[in-house]
Amino acid sequence: MSKAYKIKSVEAIPVSYQEPTDHNRFRAVCLVKITGENGQVGWGECCSYFPEATLAAAKIVEGLSEIVVGRNAMHTAGIWHDLHDHSWWYGTGAGLVSIAISGIDIALWDLKGKMLGVSVLDLLGGPMHEKMPAVASLHGTKATIEEMAEEISIHTATGLHGAKVGFGKRGEANLGFDHDRDVDFVRQVSEAMGPSKMLMIDLGVKNFWDVPTAIRRARVFEDYGVHWLEEPLGHDDPEGYAALRAATGIRIAYGEREWNARGVKRIVDTGTVDVIGLDPGRVAGITGFAKAAEICAQSRRQANAHNFSTAIVGAASQALSWSNPACTMLELQPVYGPAQKDLVDKPIWHEKGYVPMPTGPGLGIEINEDLVASARMDK
Repeated sequence: MSKAYKIKSVEAIPVSYQEPTDHNRFRAVCLVKITGENGQVGWGECCSYFPEATLAAAKIVEGLSEIVVGRNAMHTAGIWHDLHDHSWWYGTGAGLVSIAISGIDIALWDLKGKMLGVSVLDLLGGPMHEKMPAVASLHGTKATIEEMAEEISIHTATGLHGAKVGFGKRGEANLGFDHDRDVDFVRQVSEAMGPSKMLMIDLGVKNFWDVPTAIRRARVFEDYGVHWLEEPLGHDDPEGYAALRAATGIRIAYGEREWNARGVKRIVDTGTVDVIGLDPGRVAGITGFAKAAEICAQSRRQANAHNFSTAIVGAASQALSWSNPACTMLELQPVYGPAQKDLVDKPIWHEKGYVPMPTGPGLGIEINEDLVASARMDK
C-alpha cells in the first residue's frame, strides 16, 4: 500500500454548541478527525444531538478506530462493511453504532477526496441535477402567529423556495396542539410568503396526533397547499399512515429516524411515504445515505437531506443531494450559528435560492480547529 493512502489515526471529538434555529438550546455532536500518513485530514460528524449519546458515540468511534487505522483510505466500501460486521452484537449497523459509523464514513470520504484531489461529489459519480433549490428549515418558537409569519417570510424573501417549520418545539409557539391555531398558522404563513413558496409542516416528538386528528389537519393543510406533512403519526406507524393515505392526498414525509437502507426500504415498501428524510450523520454516513437514496430513486420517492446540524453534515448533504436523482431540494437553516458559520471556511449557503455545486477536494471545506477545541465536551 502507498504510504500516501494509509490511515494513521482516528480521533473522536465530542463538542457542544448553541443552535439559534432551535431556540438557542445546546446541541452536542461528535466530530471525527481521520489523519493519513501523509498528513492530510478528513472530517466527519456523528449527529447524536444529546450529551450522553455524543459521549457514547465518541467511545464507540474510539473502539472502532482499530478497524480503520492502517487501512487504505481509498477502500471506503470495505471499511464501511467491516465496521458493520464488527457491531454484530451491539447494533449491526443500527442505533448508536450507526451514528458512530456515520462520523467515520463521512471523514473517510472527505479524506479520500483530499488525497485524490477531487470532490466527494465527483467520487459519488457527479451531479444529477442542473439546479438545487434551497428551502429554509426552522422551528416555530415565537408567541404570536403574526411574528412567526413575518420572520418566515423575511427568510424566504432572500430567494429561498419555501420553508419547513417544526411544530412542538421549545419556545412559546404552541404549535401542533390546537387545530384552529395550527390552521391559522398555515394560512398566515402561506399568505406572508406568497403563492410561489412551498410550506412544509414537521411534527415534533412533543406532538401526539391520532389518526382522526392527522386526517382532519391534513385535509385542511392540503386545501392550503402544504407541500408535505412530516411525521404526523411519528416515525413508525404503517397502519396509521395507510389510513391517512386513504383519506387525504397530502404528501407524507417520514424516515429520518431510520438507521440504514434496510429500514428505508421497509417504509418505502409500505406505500405510505412520499418523502424520506435522510441524515448522513445518522444513516451510516455518505455510504449509507447513498444506498438509501438509491432505494428512493428506484421507487420514485423523494429523498430529502435532514441537514439540521453542523457545516460538516451540511457539506456532506450538499454533495449527496447533488449526486442522487431522488434529492430535489436542500434544506438550510436560515440563521447560522458558530457550528455552521464559523466552523468551516466556506459555509454552505444559497445563491438567489439555489445551492451551488460543491467544489474543492473532499467535502470542499476546511475546519476551524481552534473553534473545535473551544467547544470540546471532554476538555
